[in-house]
Amino acid sequence: MESGFTSQQAMSISGLSRRQLTYWRNTGLVVPSQRTDGGHWRYTFLDLLALKAAKKLIEAGVSVQKIRKSIASLLNFLPTCTAPLRELSLVTTGDIILVLHGDTAFEALTGQEWILPVAELELEIARLHHPGKPRQVELFPDQGTRDSESTTEINSKVAARSLV
Repeated sequence: MESGFTSQQAMSISGLSRRQLTYWRNTGLVVPSQRTDGGHWRYTFLDLLALKAAKKLIEAGVSVQKIRKSIASLLNFLPTCTAPLRELSLVTTGDIILVLHGDTAFEALTGQEWILPVAELELEIARLHHPGKPRQVELFPDQGTRDSESTTEINSKVAARSLV
């Protein structure tokens, strides 16, 4: 009994045409890992993942040539990685392919690490949403009141009015 997925099954699962599968195989973008005794190609589950990854990158606007260059570059940056489309998590941000590997993110072509300081970004967003927003205690400092209402009660009423 032969294992793996036929080209017809791979087309059905991936949503690719026979022409795309053949072109990708002939150009080395995604080559099936198995061959039968009769010479027919068979796709493994990991090959299907690679087909899906390549298809998603193309649908996101990344050219086949850029995907091919990224794969070659990744093979240099990560010598233990033998099939980047199967083994790595790839994300595209327009024309840039980012690789999520472990706890880092880096550009596939250059290997440049992307660092996003989340805590600093969160603080900056908070400042942008509330620029110079005074705190309630700054509006009514506790200097004593003439009537029977406490400063806390006045502050509560002012806050309630501002919501209306």
